[in-house]
Amino acid sequence: MMTLGPDTVMGTFLLFCRIGATMMLMPGLSSTNIPMQIRLFLALAVSLALAPLLLAMARRAVIGTESHAMLWLIGGELLIGALIGLLAQIFFLALQALASVVASVVGFSGVPGAPVEGHEPTPALVSLITVSAVIIMFQTGLHWELLRGLVASYSVLPTGEMFDTRFGLIQIADQLSQTFLIVLRISSPFLIYAIIVNLAVGIVNKLLPQISVYFVSLPIILAGGLLALYLNIQEFLGLFTAEFLYWVSTG
Repeated sequence: MMTLGPDTVMGTFLLFCRIGATMMLMPGLSSTNIPMQIRLFLALAVSLALAPLLLAMARRAVIGTESHAMLWLIGGELLIGALIGLLAQIFFLALQALASVVASVVGFSGVPGAPVEGHEPTPALVSLITVSAVIIMFQTGLHWELLRGLVASYSVLPTGEMFDTRFGLIQIADQLSQTFLIVLRISSPFLIYAIIVNLAVGIVNKLLPQISVYFVSLPIILAGGLLALYLNIQEFLGLFTAEFLYWVSTG
């Protein structure tokens, strides 16, 4: 039976720092629509649930540590947790950026909708794609895989070690590069559609300068974009979920 002493309390608090920072930035839970109190209590509940698995390592880091060194430990745990949550969030930020491009191609970019994931209003099509990806993440249990990776991070970055800033920056840069390439590959049908449609509209505009081809072609571009979205949205989200699952399982 575990005794509730100062080392146990401080060790649990160190676990809460990393787990709480991750959950505050992870996809789905970082939305402004979820009250801060709910996120706080959820992070506290997960920290207490994982404490029996991880508390021994945290207590070893706490024993014999001075007060000023404890502040460095807390700051390091917060940075590690924020790094893990940010690496997962980059996937959905890249998806949102390319979804904005898709909305522009389809013709829905001019009408901003209510903000769902962030503070700024985004087109309804962007919200549809990003929210669908978040729902699929929870529906397929990828959030549990993310928590499993968070537990595994204690074997790679044990409690008590200083946070390596260079390592964190390299991880963020690599993640940005990989995720934007992945999302760019997934959204390539819409980009090809945009190139072909704009080239065709430009040629028709040159052949018929007396007709405002741009305004006439808007309904056609919109209909074609919605048809392309209807035909590709399932595979679009499926490939994104598969890539995210691969990163959670191996990263």
